[in-house]
Amino acid sequence: MSDSSTDALWQLAFKRYLETEKHYSAHTVKHYLRDLSKVYEQLELEQLSGWASLTEKQLRHIISVLHGQGVSGRSLHRLLSSLRSFYRFLVRENWVSHNPALAIQAPKSSKRLPKTFDPDQLNELLKRPDDEPLTLRDFAMMELLYSSGLRVSELVQLNQQDIDLADASVRVLGKGQKTRVLPIGRLAVQAIEDWLKIKPLWAKSQEDAVFVSQSGRRLSTRSVELRLAHWGRIKGTQGQVYPHRLRHSFASHILESSHDLRAVQELLGHSDISTTQIYTHLDFQHLMSVYEQAHPRARRKADD
Repeated sequence: MSDSSTDALWQLAFKRYLETEKHYSAHTVKHYLRDLSKVYEQLELEQLSGWASLTEKQLRHIISVLHGQGVSGRSLHRLLSSLRSFYRFLVRENWVSHNPALAIQAPKSSKRLPKTFDPDQLNELLKRPDDEPLTLRDFAMMELLYSSGLRVSELVQLNQQDIDLADASVRVLGKGQKTRVLPIGRLAVQAIEDWLKIKPLWAKSQEDAVFVSQSGRRLSTRSVELRLAHWGRIKGTQGQVYPHRLRHSFASHILESSHDLRAVQELLGHSDISTTQIYTHLDFQHLMSVYEQAHPRARRKADD
């Protein structure tokens, strides 16, 4: 059986480490702690040892049980990553001497490719229907998300001084408190200019956020997600419209045109290029589609 009070204190210390040393967002920290809780619940259910005595064999058993309960390989991969980070922290603090998660691999599951829009879908989605203040704000957000490949968390953090419309650039604070400067496309610059002209109708003079609600306060990520979903329904866009789908579309379209994976990595703010390589699968799908339509020896029998 585990010493639950010690285990709880270790998890609290890990939470503070993620917040103060790693500077992770509240959303990311919540996911780490949720993963730990999922494993710990299983430990208690099976009356196994706590964090200090957890063995590789016990952890393999837990992963097997969770997989049998329907937890996907992708989720288990993230869970094991959270556990490895947790035990690295415990080892650093000399609270444990081993990391039972190091040698364990999650069960493989089919790799889900990011959903994207094709250029025609995006052109239709980004046609602004009117000049109402709410519309101007929403379309400025959508144009910027697609133009510069921002995460929604980066979008809502933007302040006025972060955007240089004369230089067509935006400075964003990404994961791990890393700053990067990104170009803004011509249409996005125009959309932002249109929004900023009427922003003072809602925002108080001391509110520095670029995107605000009708009450004048900085928008939340959830509000942005709801507004994009709203326009997806209004426009009749195929599939859901959400911020990360615009980011995925930005990445795949840049890669299709440039074939420069390193540049896309820098634009997206990925610390590891393996994260960016998912977009090469999208690029191959595009090439395969072109090949099958254009090459005389590649057409499907149904087309003969």
